[in-house]
Amino acid sequence: MFSMGLTDMQKIGLGLVGFGLGFLSLGVVLFFDKGLLAMGNILFLAGIIFIIGMERTYRFFFQSHKLKGTAFFAGGMLIVLVGYPIIGMLVEIYGAFLLFGGLLPHAVLLLRRMPIIGHILNAPGIKVV
Repeated sequence: MFSMGLTDMQKIGLGLVGFGLGFLSLGVVLFFDKGLLAMGNILFLAGIIFIIGMERTYRFFFQSHKLKGTAFFAGGMLIVLVGYPIIGMLVEIYGAFLLFGGLLPHAVLLLRRMPIIGHILNAPGIKVV
């Protein structure tokens, strides 16, 4: 299989993030089931902690310019747990956009270098967007 130099803890973290995203997706598909959404949130956060470590996770979420995103993300998780999954997921998505929005330009640059997707993203009408 592929290891890419990952430690065992990071491999476990990738699995947890994958299961977390799976539970979140399943929770949305099954009409915003709050149990699945809560489990997905917990697994996703645990996976991030396993991948980058507790200290780096803390530093990422509690940087001064990311506190608003952290507050919305955590508030959305709390709203889901209280019993309003649709509102909670909308708040979480906004928080995630604030937290991870700075990574979008880097992700697009990475996708533009890929063989098939790169040709699509470099098309004249799409490249401008």
